[in-house]
Amino acid sequence: MLSVHNPFPTTPKPSLNLNSSTQPFSSTFKPHFPNTLKPPKPHKPHFTTRTQSLLQYNRKPQLAGETPRVVVITSGKGGVGKTTTTANVGLSLARLGFSVVAIDADVGLRNLDLLLGLENRVNYTVVEVLNGDCRLDQALVRDKRWSNFELLCISKPRSKLPIGFGGKALVWLVDALKSRQEGSPDFIIIDCPAGIDAGFITAITPANEAVLVTTPDITSLRDADRVTGLLECDGIRDIKMIVNRVRTDMIKGDDMMSVLDVQEMLGLSLLGVIPEDSEVIRSTNRGYPLVLNKPPTLAGLAFEQAAWRLVEQDSMQAVMMEEEPKKRGFFSFFGG
Repeated sequence: MLSVHNPFPTTPKPSLNLNSSTQPFSSTFKPHFPNTLKPPKPHKPHFTTRTQSLLQYNRKPQLAGETPRVVVITSGKGGVGKTTTTANVGLSLARLGFSVVAIDADVGLRNLDLLLGLENRVNYTVVEVLNGDCRLDQALVRDKRWSNFELLCISKPRSKLPIGFGGKALVWLVDALKSRQEGSPDFIIIDCPAGIDAGFITAITPANEAVLVTTPDITSLRDADRVTGLLECDGIRDIKMIVNRVRTDMIKGDDMMSVLDVQEMLGLSLLGVIPEDSEVIRSTNRGYPLVLNKPPTLAGLAFEQAAWRLVEQDSMQAVMMEEEPKKRGFFSFFGG
């Protein structure tokens, strides 16, 4: 009988039993590296700047400047998001551990209490304080969610201010907040009314720094440039801007000015860029600011980062967006 010997014997493949407790790669398995070989180095991510930025926000920001810092949030043009910025930045500062007093300086057309959900708790205003009808602590409305955030309204809806009310009265109010028994707040944020009339002049009088809110459209930029000149004439040199309602799809299609274009036109330091977000309308109607949403939205995160930069008197740098290369067709060889 002729027997055939296989010179390449096949070894049976080990079977993997999923029900067994001993797996070929269990948690106790340790790879063995010979002395002549070195263990592979761990993979390092390429985006080191992104990692650093995430680690930066894991610490508490350091408060820069003398306290209390009186910041006015203005724009000149109405409807660009001044009150939304005041509510979200103010609550972001409170969440960071700083005491905040937000003053709604819009006479007769106040809306800050609506965005904060405090409209039913405003019983006294600054007008009653000046008339001697109540104390200052009675006019301050403390937020139940964050006890270090307080709201102060100038007047009630559809009411008129006394003839003598002006910038001096608001300066007296800010001085009274600085010297109250509970302690001076870290931030006094003033929500400025639209326009550049007497209400605007009154709101910016006690401020020593300003946040200019604008949108990337021509009408808003022209009003913002005018307001910048008025702020500088009033002695306010620390002016930063927030570009609101930015849409990257329209910027790529050359239908909207980029943030870099806005910064070059106004020549101001950039505090934050807020993307267009449909959640803004929902949060406004509910009286629940964006920064309190869980999970957070893109606009809410942008407001929190803007508040962080405001604390440390920092700014961000706008970058130019790279355009995607256009697809070349068959007739591109002939210049088509």
